[in-house]
Amino acid sequence: MAMIKVEIDVPEEIVPYTVLQNKEAQIIRNAMLVYPYIKSGVISHGKAAEMLEIGKMDLITLYGKLGLSYFDESDEEFEEDLAVLKALRSVVI
Repeated sequence: MAMIKVEIDVPEEIVPYTVLQNKEAQIIRNAMLVYPYIKSGVISHGKAAEMLEIGKMDLITLYGKLGLSYFDESDEEFEEDLAVLKALRSVVI
């Protein structure tokens, strides 16, 4: 992947966390940079993974480890979906 240097203004206290030599730490940092664009629907998980040169499932797993869910659904919506699935399972065809 071609890399380009980007200059950004950050608070001085953040600087030590932006200069990362560890490849895994760099991937996490870059994944966090693109996450808001995934969340807002500008890019997909697949496109973000492609840009980061990792697999889509690896990116989803990484976000999961960081506490960022793949599913954008409230607990209430999840419970409603679960209730519907349970009801459908009990229907005999």
